[in-house]
Amino acid sequence: MILVEEIQTALKELSLPEKKDFYPRFFKAGKGEYAEGDEFIGVTVPDQRKVVKAYFQKISLPELQQLLSSKIHEHRHSAILMLVSKYEKSKDPGERLEIIKFYLKNKKRINNWDLVDNSCYKILGRHCFENQDDGLLRGLAEEDYLWSKRMAIVSTMFHVKKGKFELLKELALKNLSHEHDLMHKANGWLLREMGQKNQGELLTFLKAHYGKMPRTTLRYAIEKLDEDLRQQFLKGTF
Repeated sequence: MILVEEIQTALKELSLPEKKDFYPRFFKAGKGEYAEGDEFIGVTVPDQRKVVKAYFQKISLPELQQLLSSKIHEHRHSAILMLVSKYEKSKDPGERLEIIKFYLKNKKRINNWDLVDNSCYKILGRHCFENQDDGLLRGLAEEDYLWSKRMAIVSTMFHVKKGKFELLKELALKNLSHEHDLMHKANGWLLREMGQKNQGELLTFLKAHYGKMPRTTLRYAIEKLDEDLRQQFLKGTF
């Protein structure tokens, strides 16, 4: 597909050698790491967004499928950012539903934290919130797949931004004891976001559950609290 090749060329022209060397370490693409085998060409996110802005209206879902199937991380990330732009600009419920189906069909390719975090709440979270049906996110939280679980919790960001916290609390508790550090960080991050909107909600949740939280989750969740409060939670004296 000529358009896909054009996009890949545009990204390649923006590649930086120092980023190409750095990204495999940053995104944990080494042997035995969670992104083992991922390939990078060294394009920064701001530069990717320039390409996204230029092409997202032109590219079709079949062409996005080809771009998202690439082994190169920046190709997949740019593809998912284009999908977000398509969803946000669309006024057609049918087209939006097709984008949701496309996203879910390709979730095995949305397989690093940046791909998940920069897309899921803007597509899945918004879809669930606006349709008042969170079954999709609850289902993802149940899947035995790290990135599905992260999609579920990070998608609650849309709800949190609207001042709705119950789904976040439910899904955080569901995977609170997950073995992977990326879930510890995601749970803590979203709890911190809840605290930014409503500190009382965070404090009530923490009071009930902080004793069984992974340390990383707790540290992320309390990051914006006053130092005295932070120390009380860290020392277990709240």
